[in-house]
Amino acid sequence: MHVHFLDPYRHSHSPIHQLDGRVKFVLAVAFILTCSLTPIAAWAVYILLFALILSVEILSTLGVGYVLKRASLALPFVLAALPVIFTTDGAALFTLPLGNWTLTASATGLEHFISIALKSWLSVQAAIVLAAATPFPELLQAMRSVKIPRLLVAMFGLTWRYLFVLVDEALRLIRARAARSGVSASNQKVKEGGGIIWRAHVAGGMAGNLFLRGFERSDRIYTAMLSRGYDGEVRLMPTHALNNGNKFILMTGIALLGTLLLFGILFWG
Repeated sequence: MHVHFLDPYRHSHSPIHQLDGRVKFVLAVAFILTCSLTPIAAWAVYILLFALILSVEILSTLGVGYVLKRASLALPFVLAALPVIFTTDGAALFTLPLGNWTLTASATGLEHFISIALKSWLSVQAAIVLAAATPFPELLQAMRSVKIPRLLVAMFGLTWRYLFVLVDEALRLIRARAARSGVSASNQKVKEGGGIIWRAHVAGGMAGNLFLRGFERSDRIYTAMLSRGYDGEVRLMPTHALNNGNKFILMTGIALLGTLLLFGILFWG
């Protein structure tokens, strides 16, 4: 079976893969909400949440390294919370002169920053496991099962489906550019194509070409969908009721996450 390099799903027969998609979706959302609502500097709860998601990663057979490596890609975005260190009142740790201003880092601000970083890191891990252990059609069914608006679910589904089409179109443009960019046989130090200005000009043309192709294709696709009776909702296979095993896992997971959140609020809230 051909797997597109953009598709995060990794086929396996692990217990996590065999869970109902609705259970995985609800528990992943509940885990992310628990991370978000856990009070600042509740280190014991963070450790327990990490142990929980680590156990799920091991059970999924995806590999802890696989998940952690992809979760690290989200860490640079945490730098947006860096000003919290200097804008939160508390005991001063150090000062940083910046022109006519002097920034003072506080211990409370550092706690806030580390807490935000840990919450984001844990939440991204849950999202990665969900995407890697659940086929996308099952995720769409799970969204409709929890009453997410059908238009939003349809937008998710169409965006995901035609993202691969646009990527393949972009790869064809890149191959076409490479085929038209030669290397001098007498001077191997000269790079393919021209200089930076030439490359910027070609990249701009490729981006415009890709936009026009995508716009024209989307118009043709929408016309074809209307001719086949499209009424704003993508039809999915009917869902069956959850069996007792999935219900037990769902209730146990929600109860465990609720207990961790309550523990954090009582002792650190």
